[in-house]
Amino acid sequence: MIWAREEILTRSEIINIQNKGLKDTLNRIYNNVPYYKEKMKAKKITPKDIETIIDLKNLPFTEKDDLRKNYPFGLFTVKKDELIRIHASSGTTGKPTVVGYTRKDLETWSELIARLVTMAGATQKDVAQIAFGYGLFTGAFGLHYGLEKIGALVVPSSSGNTEKQIMLMKDFGTTILVSTPSYALHMAEVAKKIGVNPKEDLNLKMGLFGGEGSTEAMRNEIQNAWGILATENYGMSELIGPGVSGECTHLCGMHICEDHFIPEIIDPDTKEVLPEGEEGELVITTITKEALPLIRYRTKDITSLTYEPCACGRTTVRMAKIQGRTDDMLIVRGVNVFPSQIEDVLLKMKEIGPHYEIVLKKRGYLDFMEIKVELADESLLESYSALERLEKKIKHQLQVILGVDAIIKLVEPKTLQRFVGKAKRITDLRNEGGNQIG
Repeated sequence: MIWAREEILTRSEIINIQNKGLKDTLNRIYNNVPYYKEKMKAKKITPKDIETIIDLKNLPFTEKDDLRKNYPFGLFTVKKDELIRIHASSGTTGKPTVVGYTRKDLETWSELIARLVTMAGATQKDVAQIAFGYGLFTGAFGLHYGLEKIGALVVPSSSGNTEKQIMLMKDFGTTILVSTPSYALHMAEVAKKIGVNPKEDLNLKMGLFGGEGSTEAMRNEIQNAWGILATENYGMSELIGPGVSGECTHLCGMHICEDHFIPEIIDPDTKEVLPEGEEGELVITTITKEALPLIRYRTKDITSLTYEPCACGRTTVRMAKIQGRTDDMLIVRGVNVFPSQIEDVLLKMKEIGPHYEIVLKKRGYLDFMEIKVELADESLLESYSALERLEKKIKHQLQVILGVDAIIKLVEPKTLQRFVGKAKRITDLRNEGGNQIG
């Protein structure tokens, strides 16, 4: 089902919308945000110098640090009394990045989510259980109002209290689960533990997952555990929240809502714009936001774009699954390692579970990477030779993919920490001193 005609426009129609939206947004920013005006002046650019989206490359980038420098409201283009909602990032260091919404912004947000959930197969007949935490985090509220807009019944269960979540799913006939991918796996695990078969005892048919990166291997784990279609959507609080892009049922990339966002892919080092199909850092310009429009926002997410129309009928550009982030890339003995690469290797092995932890340590001046992995079957603990073979197998596969050795530590099932929000997979101890390997 197509929710809005803007999803099936011709390329020339999309570009016309983007050209107008870009000009309007530049004027709004230049006239209302002194910080942006100075950034543009430094590049000797005014809104008049930008004729079309081809000129985007001449504009300065916006980064998360720009929002922090202007905390809390310095980048807003409206007065405080024009705002009706505030959200903030879930950052763990320093001040949060604050975002605000006018009434029109919230209407836009609901419209975007309505598109994304519809393309994933949601309808007004569905019961959607939102297991995101409600609060300053944008995930729960974004999906909540978008699902209500299409007429679905929303269960705002929030995160945590997993056994109760399972009870509600059963009693309310939940058909759609909204959560992080890692929490979805944990919920399936808990369901089995309390005697509920996720495939047979529940009515779940679909998952709308976001809030953290995941791999195709994790998608397969979720689909096998629940017997559902697991779709992914993308967004971040700085851009609007969830609602930038999402998957249709063909699962061949996330459709970007191009009448609201202009995407670019850049080389994160040279900052040059890359052609279609090449992998690099995603940069987004918002063209319909009122309170906090952003020009060329560096998301730090690594992906690629394709403009080929989708089999679902939509003509909007699609972004590939996020392959990692430029700022969570690990450098181990000079080798660039993305956690998503490690996850992809681990989740393809039937002997181990989907939960893991990457621990970075030092011995003298050398970096070491230890990966704690749960066994899927406790009976493996009874055979030292089987454990040794499995450890060597994991170590070899990671060496082939990453080009770096890792210390593998196999642990008992259900012993690693579970997360109801974003999973914390990395513990970096390299700056804590001392000989940490042993």
